[in-house]
Parts: sequence; structure tokens; C-alpha cells
Amino acid sequence: MNELFLFLCALKYERHTGRTKQPMRTIQFREAIAEAMSEEMRRDQSIYLMGEEVAQYNGAYKASKGMLDEFGAKRVIDTPISELGFAGIAVGSAMIGNRPIVEFMTFNFSLVGIDQIINNAAKIRQMSGGQFNCPIVFRGPTASAGQLAATHSQAFESWFANCPGLKVVVPSNPYDAKGLLKSAIRDNDPVIFMESEQMYGDKGEVPEGEYTIPLGVAEIKREGTDVTIVSFGKIIKEAYVAADKLASEGISCEVIDLRTVRPLDIETVLKSVKKTNRLVVLEEAWPFGNVATEITYQVQQHAFDYLDAPVVKLNTADTPAPYSPVLLEAWLPNSDDVIKAVKKVLYK
Repeated sequence: MNELFLFLCALKYERHTGRTKQPMRTIQFREAIAEAMSEEMRRDQSIYLMGEEVAQYNGAYKASKGMLDEFGAKRVIDTPISELGFAGIAVGSAMIGNRPIVEFMTFNFSLVGIDQIINNAAKIRQMSGGQFNCPIVFRGPTASAGQLAATHSQAFESWFANCPGLKVVVPSNPYDAKGLLKSAIRDNDPVIFMESEQMYGDKGEVPEGEYTIPLGVAEIKREGTDVTIVSFGKIIKEAYVAADKLASEGISCEVIDLRTVRPLDIETVLKSVKKTNRLVVLEEAWPFGNVATEITYQVQQHAFDYLDAPVVKLNTADTPAPYSPVLLEAWLPNSDDVIKAVKKVLYK
């Protein structure tokens, strides 16, 4: 009877928070990614990984470490430097029943293969009248990662989210990364799974046992009453720093991690805004036509009467990313910018 009670309590907790009460251990973000792929490949023989340096080199960021040894060269495949070619091979493979995971060394390189992603993977279900699915995951790092200059420091979340037929996932910590990647691999639609070079070494608690996180469900990472801060990916760390500093001044921030950009969990955002009456959206992307813009529109469309101040969105400067570390620091939004934005919507 006691075991049944504990099981029901754990189930209730998981449904309420999206998190399990399994025993935890602390691992790196890259290890969470590798675990998710490996567990799914053990479960399903149709899943394989392909990309540049994923096999012999254990991944450019060691996110596939040990996988070649376990699964062999037929399921962990090093590719030539030809994103258009191997993306196309993977799309065709998915259409005939396999479930490929394609790693781009960086999503900056996905632009070389974007025709396969947009014009084939995203559209084939509709164009075939439902005769073909395309269960495929395109994953790799996005956005800035230090001094990598303009052509290697771009955020493409809003680009891919603009395309019907694609799901876009951007985790911010190891726990979410593993649970979301497992769900992405099991999904029957193409999923863009975007990570960060600067998060691969991040450590966090991850359950020892099996768990998944549903796509399209945001999570309130920190509850508050005065203002809602919405963000996703590595830049959300700046929101946490800002929320801690503002708490010392008596300002209570509710921080929401979208986790999935498309489908967008706007209901969680709206519910929070109706409670706090103020909204700041933090996103590492250029300011024109991005995810923050869409959130701002939907909030004014569905919760305008609840707003006590105009929505503020924080983005990078409207220029290509600079190489100089001093300019790069000024280009990116930071916790001080978040604090200023929060005080602006609070008229402080």
C-alpha cells in the first residue's frame, strides 16, 4: 500500500512539473545528448547517426563519444563535408522507414543543406497526401559561441520555425536536452534540435532511468508575481542572473523556458502574463522578425487587456556578430539589459 502511495505521488509530481522523481546524477550537456541518442538506438534498430566527425572523432564537441564503438560504422557514420548531400540521403532514408539523426557541426553549415530540410523534409507529408512520413532529427549547435565571427555566430531558430512541417527544439540544460531529444527522435515529423557550443560542458542533474519530455510544452523555471520573463536556449542564463539580482530588490520575476519554439506553448506564456501583467522576452537573435516578435504579437492579441505596460523584447544588436570580444559583449543581451527591461515595464 505504501509503495502504491509513493508511486501515485511520483506520478502526480511528474504530471505537474514534467520532471521525474527518479534517482539523479550530475552529467554534462554533451553526455545527456549522447545518452539520449544511444538509448534510442538500442531501442530501435532503424535509428542511426550521421554527420561530420561523429564517428572516429567522437563528434566535434564529443556529443557522440563512444557511440561508434557500441553501434559500429553502419549506424554511426562519418560523412564528407557535404551538408546538402548527406541531408538529402537522410531525408530519403527517413521516407523509406529509417529514423536518421543528422548532426550539423554547426547550424551555420545547415544553410548549405537547407533546401533538403525546407523543400523535402518539411513538405513531403503534405505533398504525398500522407503517404510518406519523414521521421528525422537535424541537430547541432546554434547562435554565438565566442570569437567565431559573423558567419559562425548566427541563430536560426526563427528561420526554421517559420516553415510549416518542422518542429524546432532549443533546450537550455542537460535534463531538458535528454528528455526532449528522446521525444524528438521518436517523433514522426522532422525536428530541428538546436544546442550550443557553450553549453556542452554545462553540468546538471539527469535521472538514471528512462524519461521523455513532450515537445511543445514550456516550463516555468522560476515562479514570480511581478513580471514574466520568457526565453530559451543558453541566453536564458542571463534571465536567471537578473531574476536573482532583482529578488534582492524585492522584485519577483517569473521565468519561463519555452524549450520548444515550434509548436509554441503560448498558453503557458499567456497564463503567466495574466498573473504578472508584464512581459519581457529575451532571445539571442537579430531583432527583426524573430521568435520574440511572434510572442509579442500573440500576447497583445490574446492578453492585451491584462498588460499594464508595453512588452519589451531583448535581442542582439541588428548587425552581423562582431569578432572583437569587447564588441561581442556589447552585441549580446545580458543580465543588466534584462534588469533594465524589467524595471522599464515596472516603471521603476
